[in-house]
Amino acid sequence: MLDGKRAVITGSTSGIGLGIARELASHGADVVISGFGDPKTIEKERVSIELEFAVKAYYVSADLTDAAATRQFIEEAAQTLGGVDILVNNAGIQHTDRIEDFPIERWDAIIALNLSAVFHGTAAALPYMKKQGWGRVVNIASAHGLVASPNKSAYVAAKHGVVGLTKVTALETAGSGITANALCPGWVRTELVEKQIRAIAQNEGLEVEDAARQLLAEKQPSLQFVTPKQLGGAVVFLCSEAADQMTGTAMSMDGGWVAR
Repeated sequence: MLDGKRAVITGSTSGIGLGIARELASHGADVVISGFGDPKTIEKERVSIELEFAVKAYYVSADLTDAAATRQFIEEAAQTLGGVDILVNNAGIQHTDRIEDFPIERWDAIIALNLSAVFHGTAAALPYMKKQGWGRVVNIASAHGLVASPNKSAYVAAKHGVVGLTKVTALETAGSGITANALCPGWVRTELVEKQIRAIAQNEGLEVEDAARQLLAEKQPSLQFVTPKQLGGAVVFLCSEAADQMTGTAMSMDGGWVAR
């Protein structure tokens, strides 16, 4: 379905981003993955994608908290792939604290990676998409792009910003063959969420799995985690012909979180 398409996925050396990269590759897209981690592990994942799905997979490193580096990353990825058809802005970090105690440097870092990098990456990729008359921008927002939780001021602000930026991107590209949509996952059992689960377990004297169920029960009525593969499937759908007229949306995949 995506044979010959060229996809760039940020924050894709593990977790959600890697799941999305693998799903896109499974449908025929060549991919550029990026992110931090052990070089040997990253190379193993890159080779695995190529061998399993018979596509080209590349790793390009960049500091996406830096505006110029983010734009250069897209240029390098485009040169590597021969263009950009699909951009998935997924990279993100988290920190929790009350507003009055929130470290300024953590606020700046979260806004830089979770929001500003989405803007700079999109700005650099759109000329490629406009030139060819087709493109897909998929921004991984969050349930926190639609609703708030205490102690997550920077993350909530950034993800709300991503949803707004997605709408503007959609309006500016309407009718051009380019679409822009945001996916808003609930709890996905990534390393970021594992840290929260372990903190609950430690603070309340619970087993890890009991803490995980408690975390889900607070927000996610399905009491089940969203999986990276499910999110990858949603991205594939947004890249399909069936989604040609879906643009500017914020799609929830949250087990009922924002339906409360």
